[in-house]
Amino acid sequence: MLTEDEKLLQSPKDEATAFTRSDPWRVMRITSEFVEGFDALSDVQKGVTIFGSARTGPDDPMYGAARETARLLAEQGFSILTGAGPGIMEAANRGAKDVNGHSVGCNIELPFEQGANPYVDTLVNFRYFFVRKTMFIKYSNAFIIFPGGFGTLDELFEALTLIQTGKIYQFPVILFGTHYWAGLVRWITSRMVAEGKISPNDLDLVLLTDDPREAAQAVMDAHEAQEASRAASGSP
Repeated sequence: MLTEDEKLLQSPKDEATAFTRSDPWRVMRITSEFVEGFDALSDVQKGVTIFGSARTGPDDPMYGAARETARLLAEQGFSILTGAGPGIMEAANRGAKDVNGHSVGCNIELPFEQGANPYVDTLVNFRYFFVRKTMFIKYSNAFIIFPGGFGTLDELFEALTLIQTGKIYQFPVILFGTHYWAGLVRWITSRMVAEGKISPNDLDLVLLTDDPREAAQAVMDAHEAQEASRAASGSP
């Protein structure tokens, strides 16, 4: 089955007909997806998105850590956003439900079927990755990144790029699992920093931890700083 993302990214074989018959209408669908997402998530005032592998089982220590981190944040009134799938996503949504917090799932259309986990309160289905990624950034005050694969890394580096380029600010990016992330951090330090591809202070954009309480406290501290900045600037 071809997903809508695949169809969008394919080069038209017959530009004269394919463009006029499909792409303009696809723009309308993309617009409607943005509208649906904004409408469904408009009540999220304090949000944290938790990313990580869909392949993490309930017996994995990271599953328990994600559940506990989400529970601590939900107790403080944060909505917990995930990709709605299994693994770390399920653990985070479950942690929010443990304390009757707001559990949000932003599901994506994939070539293989991925249903939402049973711990999601608010479910929004997306056809396009870039629309869903916009929702995660727009409605989150922080990202917590648990061990995961390519999709997890994609979200990690997109957030860091937006922070580095000044599109978002006072936005914590927390890497949970120091052993898992150590090799990546060493490579960034020994290659990207050492060769001048990024600045040494860019390393300060991420926090590494193995402690759910430290992760939750970093999010809460950043949220207080965000609120203070808004108050000082007179922003709503």
